[in-house]
Amino acid sequence: MPLQDKENLYFWPFYWMTGVYLLLGSNLGNKIGHLVEARKQITQHLGPILQESSQYSTEPWGMSDSPTFLNQVLTIETVLEPLNILDKILKIEIGLGRNRKNGYQNRTIDIDLLYYGNLIFNHPELNIPHPRISARRFVLKPLAEIAPHFLHPVLRLTNQQLLDQCADSLSVTVVRDEGRGC
Repeated sequence: MPLQDKENLYFWPFYWMTGVYLLLGSNLGNKIGHLVEARKQITQHLGPILQESSQYSTEPWGMSDSPTFLNQVLTIETVLEPLNILDKILKIEIGLGRNRKNGYQNRTIDIDLLYYGNLIFNHPELNIPHPRISARRFVLKPLAEIAPHFLHPVLRLTNQQLLDQCADSLSVTVVRDEGRGC
């Protein structure tokens, strides 16, 4: 395909699209509504959603006396590089009312970048794969639902194997999928 063909340039980047796994979470306000809006913004600013897990009600990890979370994992395709994805994620979170402070806190929306293909990426602002995937059942349960055989590029175990070995005992249960779908 010639680069001078401006009508076809739109399709050119799709040869370099990367599969990315994102975790969405909310424990304040209209949790389903926040996840729905986050999915719309992700599609608009990052790329198309290829898969989405069920939504899970989860006990808060690292936070006592907090409302339960609603979590979901998405697979998207994107042409964006990891730090560009992080920048857009932070803007989506702010747009949906996230007030970022240090430590664990209640939030309208949280979007974590779990995997970027098989990339291992260490940067002061972002580590890929997400460094706490293997310790958190609320991440592994929806991740193993849609990508059980995906191999963690550092630990060399599948998501299902990581879930089977996870020591986290916090409750993670499927809820009705009223808000599922883009």
